Amino acid sequence: MPTTPTPLAIAPDVCVTGQLEPMSMNEVARMGFRSVVNNRPDYEGGYDQPTNADIEKAARAAGLDYRYLPVSSNFQSPDDASRMAHLLRELPRPVLLFCRSGARSTRLYMMSQQL
Repeated sequence: MPTTPTPLAIAPDVCVTGQLEPMSMNEVARMGFRSVVNNRPDYEGGYDQPTNADIEKAARAAGLDYRYLPVSSNFQSPDDASRMAHLLRELPRPVLLFCRSGARSTRLYMMSQQL
């Protein structure tokens, strides 16, 4: 059974982590997060990667706000950063951002803070 990766704080109320599974959403809520943002495109890691729809369903069932903002692993555009900035303004905190490893979510967050 997969475990929930340990979130890394990148701001007082924003954390990042690697790939989350649908079954992780209850634990994410128990950790105190109020929102989750998925930055990983569906099937980027193959067909065994959980889909956005499955994760979103589990997140909402756990009482979490959830958004899907898929971005490329090797390039995050200014438009991607702008959309992330918008999400960070609207979502209840604390917020957990995730992708494959947490690195692209971290880059996207840092870019959004430069706007």
